[in-house]
Amino acid sequence: MRTIEGVLAALALWLCAAVACAAPRIGVVTMQPGEIFWERFGHNAIVVDDPEDGPPVSYNFGFFDLDEPGFHRRFVRGEMEYALVALPLAQDLRYYEDVGRGAFIQWLDLRPEQARRLARALAENARPENARYRYDYFTDNCSTRVRDALDLALDGALQRQLSVRSQGNTYRSEAVRLASPAPWLWLGFDLGLGPYADRPLSRWEEGFVPMRLADALREVRNGDGRPLVLREEVLLPHRIAPEPPERPRRVWAWLLAGLALAGAILLAGRRHPRLLAAAALPFWTAAGALGLTLLFLWCGTTHRAAWANHNLLLLGPQALALLPGGWRLLRGRAPGRGFPRLLALNAGLALLTLPLQLLPGAQYQLPWIALLLPVHLALARALRR
Repeated sequence: MRTIEGVLAALALWLCAAVACAAPRIGVVTMQPGEIFWERFGHNAIVVDDPEDGPPVSYNFGFFDLDEPGFHRRFVRGEMEYALVALPLAQDLRYYEDVGRGAFIQWLDLRPEQARRLARALAENARPENARYRYDYFTDNCSTRVRDALDLALDGALQRQLSVRSQGNTYRSEAVRLASPAPWLWLGFDLGLGPYADRPLSRWEEGFVPMRLADALREVRNGDGRPLVLREEVLLPHRIAPEPPERPRRVWAWLLAGLALAGAILLAGRRHPRLLAAAALPFWTAAGALGLTLLFLWCGTTHRAAWANHNLLLLGPQALALLPGGWRLLRGRAPGRGFPRLLALNAGLALLTLPLQLLPGAQYQLPWIALLLPVHLALARALRR
């Protein structure tokens, strides 16, 4: 009987070992930011390494086709679609190696049934009829899809552990930081994002940034209480500029610039009113054009993060109403009886941004207020007569 029991025990151990060996290894590969504007946020993918199926497979949620009919129209309206593609890891990494973007992989400590369930779900998701999804920069992108797939395999443990913590980062702060190497890009984010982008994010929500998700995974525990990340490997060295660090926004520099511009406007208003009108015309044109763009993003697109943008009070379509009067001033004529009222309206709308900053959940626009409010007030004073 003891011999039989020993044989059965050994058989059970062998079966358990066989089952464990049959489970694939799961890893998360994180690619560092690149130099093209759509690569500034970095990238990631889930790797399934099953020796029975050949080389490791990368499940990459970041594929899109610029030449697809209607892509640019859907991009503008916030209706673009991305797709999940399964390809050999070595092939997926080839592009990142060519352009100098670093990559590292975090191998995860999952139970065999969790690893198999995740591998099956990814394979099903990668089928052509299931692969496409509606993309959103902040809430449904290539990184959040990786995060959600892992959370499903962990029976919700990832979200439970990350949703209760926050570092105070926001969609705006992360977007501006990562876009900072390209001035036009970070300025566009900062001007175009509304109050939705200024809510403090949980660690779970920060997962829209691949590097933040990698940091969070290092702190997560699996269902057995062990660290989720078993080990990390560097796959590719990073040979270009590193990820931008966190830096505080220095409002005082913007305020100094705004006050200097206001002083120059008041001085020119007394001595050279036609010269001031020549400078004000392109400013009002740009402000009106930006205002129309912000209004379109609010009313004509599904870009939720751009809705109800308070920068419309500083850079709004109402500035275009000042152009006829400014043109008359440039030609040495009286601007018209309604011109002072339009100047006062433009300055009054800009002043409304100050009390809005005191409301709960206010949009962060202090730098733009510091820069533009003195300019609007100075123009109203210098050109009112």
